[in-house]
Amino acid sequence: MKLGVLRETKTPPDRRVALPPEQVKKLIEKYPALDVVVQPSDFRAYTNSEYEKLGIQIQEDLSDCDILIGVKEVEISQLIAGKKYIFFSHTAKKQEHNKKLLKAILEKKIQLIDYEYLADQHGQRLVAFGRWAGIVGAYNALYAYGKRNALFNLKRAHECHDMDEFFAELMKIKLPPMKILISGGGRVAHGAMETLAPMAIRKISPQKFLQQNFDYPVYTQIDPWHYTKRKDGGLWDLENFFKYPEDYETAFEPFTRVTDLYIACHFWDPKAPMFFSRQDMSKPEFKMKVIADVSCDVNGPIPSTIRAASIAEPIFGFNPQTGEEDQPYTQDNITVMAVDNLPGEAPRNSSIDFGNDLIEKVFPHILGNDAQKIIEKASITKNGELGNYFAYLSDWILE
Repeated sequence: MKLGVLRETKTPPDRRVALPPEQVKKLIEKYPALDVVVQPSDFRAYTNSEYEKLGIQIQEDLSDCDILIGVKEVEISQLIAGKKYIFFSHTAKKQEHNKKLLKAILEKKIQLIDYEYLADQHGQRLVAFGRWAGIVGAYNALYAYGKRNALFNLKRAHECHDMDEFFAELMKIKLPPMKILISGGGRVAHGAMETLAPMAIRKISPQKFLQQNFDYPVYTQIDPWHYTKRKDGGLWDLENFFKYPEDYETAFEPFTRVTDLYIACHFWDPKAPMFFSRQDMSKPEFKMKVIADVSCDVNGPIPSTIRAASIAEPIFGFNPQTGEEDQPYTQDNITVMAVDNLPGEAPRNSSIDFGNDLIEKVFPHILGNDAQKIIEKASITKNGELGNYFAYLSDWILE
């Protein structure tokens, strides 16, 4: 069997890669019968020569490969009929901008395996970039806070060679006494806490965060039971919240009064309550002047996330009086960091983690016996038809 590592073709281009050089080497060692080639790229975080130094072949034409693996959506003109592709397609939630891509995949009788739906028997995703969204998002949050308050200037995350360099940047700065809030409890939130850890920012309980003052920087991490409550006044229940989020209302307001820097890393259901309103943000007691929305739910629970920003221009201003975008660092506005592809700012490190997870958790099912139907459950298309678990897309794809 032959595997081809794709050059990313989405615009703007993504510098990540599904399998960095060392991971290709590890994969071949684990599966000696597997032949792996890499499509050349001038933009990828790992150069062509880094692959060639390990004896990995660079090959432009991948038509002789059985499996083609990338990160983001593949340009329609680059699709090769009859192949097995693995990438984030952003089609299974009926994303209108990728309907033509899905139609082309069906026409070309491609088997599309989407990373987002590769999960174990408990529904836990096998591969994701969430940790790196949190790591980079927290770094960008500190970048924005320093710039808004004229305290320090950090190098941009994407200008750093790797994780070691941007942690070295963070060690150069000294934070004033301040309170940092992180919402969420998954990979993204833990990634954000990973960024704060080397800076010796003390973690405190949500109760202390709300009730006490400190003469050094602190942070707390909150879950839904800290910032929502049942409308009927009943006991908070996680399973009930996930099942009936519309039965809950926000209890977030106390945190808005004491937080200097808010890093949003939560999962949000559209049926769940907004965290706070634009009117709340206009009140003098609303203290959050820098909001890093790592979750980046546009028009979601945080009113200032009116659009996704880019890696090139990650920061914008939000005027809570008008609800419109404004200058990013003026004192009357909210400074917003909202980028929807943050792991792309740390392409080398995030690609290593992703590649290792692929080798350990996914390739055994692709190249071996898929008894648990992990690949089948993530196959949006196969043999010119929608996969068994994605039949709900049939009406949409015909529109």
